[in-house]
Amino acid sequence: MTTVSTAPEVVPGHRSAEHLPSLARLTAVELRKLVDTRAGRWLLITIGLVSAVIVALLLVYAEAPEQNFAVFFTTALLPVGVLLPVLGILSITSEWSQRTALTTFALVPRRERVITAKLVAVVLAALGAVLSSLAFAAVGTAIAGATGGAGTWRIEGALVAHAVVFQVASVLMGAGFGLLLLNTPLAIVSYLVLPIIWSIVGELVRPLNRAAEWLDTGRTMEPLFTAEVTAGQWQRLAVSLVLWLVVPVVAGTVRAMRREVA
Repeated sequence: MTTVSTAPEVVPGHRSAEHLPSLARLTAVELRKLVDTRAGRWLLITIGLVSAVIVALLLVYAEAPEQNFAVFFTTALLPVGVLLPVLGILSITSEWSQRTALTTFALVPRRERVITAKLVAVVLAALGAVLSSLAFAAVGTAIAGATGGAGTWRIEGALVAHAVVFQVASVLMGAGFGLLLLNTPLAIVSYLVLPIIWSIVGELVRPLNRAAEWLDTGRTMEPLFTAEVTAGQWQRLAVSLVLWLVVPVVAGTVRAMRREVA
């Protein structure tokens, strides 16, 4: 009598789905990496300190009517939004600069899962930054109320939602540059310098003025600091994000998937 084996065929070098780490687990690992490295840890500390300093300066120098929750919150968004993309860059490029990519991709051969986990991790970090800004704004408002400032707690829900869009888009743009260049100094310099150069050129070169209104993130993201964003402003923001976020992330993912790991 012939016995037919029902055990699944084992293909060398192939890991079955049940043995693959879940996306949640990979994301948790990537979140831990953000604070495990010295650069990432100090960058997060700096982001917190910047928020605290902004609130302190407003308490000292702002007029009493301006010492309210909404002002504290929105004023802290821009400097934090400048630093967060650097965190996004480091989350990607550190694997290559510290030569840990070989170990990472050996443990998780499907690179797209690692890249997805990294992107989810930096998005969660951006959401954490928004919550941190809200917390610092609350502390500032409480102090302002106790020291003679306006101490007004009213804030539009749309303003918080727009802040989330701003911080998430900013950190993903940084991650996109990291994926595209896979080199920390080059990615940071490119992310900081290229949009500035484009803003200057778009302002000075008259034929490019119209294009700059749609492609300059400095302009298209500005309405996010208000509670009201028109349909046209959303359209311009979407177009600019295609250029500065979607294209780098997609092209960078393709490059990271194909690059040889040394």
